[in-house]
Amino acid sequence: MPEPIEAILRKPFPHQVAAFRLRLGNLVPSSAWNDLAGSANDRGFMVAGAVKADLLADLAAAVDRSITEGTGFEAFKQDFRSIVAKRGWTGWTGEDTEAGQAWRMRTVYHTNMRTSYMGGRLAQLREGNFPFWVYRHGGSAEPRLQHLAWDGLILPSDHPFWLKHFPPNGFGCNCRIVGASSMAGAIRRGGDPTKVLQDGWDQVNPNTGRLDGIGEGWDHAPAGSVSDMVQTMASKTINWPYSISRAYMDDLPASAQDAHSTAYRNLYSLHEDIRRYADAVADGRSVAPIRTMGRLSQSHRRRIAEVSGRDLENYHFTLDDSAVRHFLSSHGSVSEALRGQFQINQDNLALLPRLLDRPDSIEAAGITRAGHPIVRFTRQFGAQVYTVAMEIRDKKHHMLAVQNMWGRQVSN
Repeated sequence: MPEPIEAILRKPFPHQVAAFRLRLGNLVPSSAWNDLAGSANDRGFMVAGAVKADLLADLAAAVDRSITEGTGFEAFKQDFRSIVAKRGWTGWTGEDTEAGQAWRMRTVYHTNMRTSYMGGRLAQLREGNFPFWVYRHGGSAEPRLQHLAWDGLILPSDHPFWLKHFPPNGFGCNCRIVGASSMAGAIRRGGDPTKVLQDGWDQVNPNTGRLDGIGEGWDHAPAGSVSDMVQTMASKTINWPYSISRAYMDDLPASAQDAHSTAYRNLYSLHEDIRRYADAVADGRSVAPIRTMGRLSQSHRRRIAEVSGRDLENYHFTLDDSAVRHFLSSHGSVSEALRGQFQINQDNLALLPRLLDRPDSIEAAGITRAGHPIVRFTRQFGAQVYTVAMEIRDKKHHMLAVQNMWGRQVSN
């Protein structure tokens, strides 16, 4: 039995991420879903009705995180709702009812996940030089009859059929292609050598104006026009240094890096992940030793250069498990009140990405015993002022790492 589509889409792989990342350098304002046609989708990201740049950047970051980190549909829904509220986005299709909202969120999520997934698979199939490709139906309960008719079709990899019929072939299509090195291998992978293309498979149906079985705007192979670039980008991310997200963020087009990183740090699901990360550390459970909170923006670099004289090009904000243990042990007790500070807990730590993204002030704060420079970020949330000490780790690591965090109450 084939894996459920949700399980498949939560297993990101470098080619899939590269296929999506090639679109992030071109955020396209749009009023309708078909404003980008055919292969133009390979180089542009859009959400129908989203016309403002900051809204598009936030939505792109939410989709990107779903793809690169496999966070799933529930996390995407949280991010989508948070973005809509924050940006005041109204008038979008599906907004008026709960069912409509659920449909719209699933459409945005599934379409981007599926096209990037199959775009990555296309790059892999071409990279593997499989001489035979097999069309496999996605197994939906209510199948498109034409897609079902193609299930098991075996064709050479260079057959013109694949130029327009490589799935997905419409909204919600879960069909896929598998490669084989021989006819016997194609049969083992579900191919049926008795199945052949019917006459007229490449002719537009005069009643619909489209090829039979192909939805409007889906008559192209996803990422087919850029699959060579997908392969090149994917090869750079095979060996991730410590975080899959870091490698992918560094491969973004320079024009998209700041918008993406800011949107990433403001994702609701990222804040929840930081909270869960801190919970796991507090409970003594095993966690990834280091995680990224996104690249420093150009604004961060300028402000830090002004106070420290250092240009932190290609640096990331990072958090590690030892820093969390230090916060919770040194600043997580009720004795903090004696020093005029409040107790730091997991809820406070969840504010870290937002604090670092838009601090009220940044100042130099000496050096560590190991000789690493320290810069101090401060931001006020309501009646609470938070300060975070960040350690500049050397150029080999390119990290601005959280070292300490404390807070004090102020009167309004």
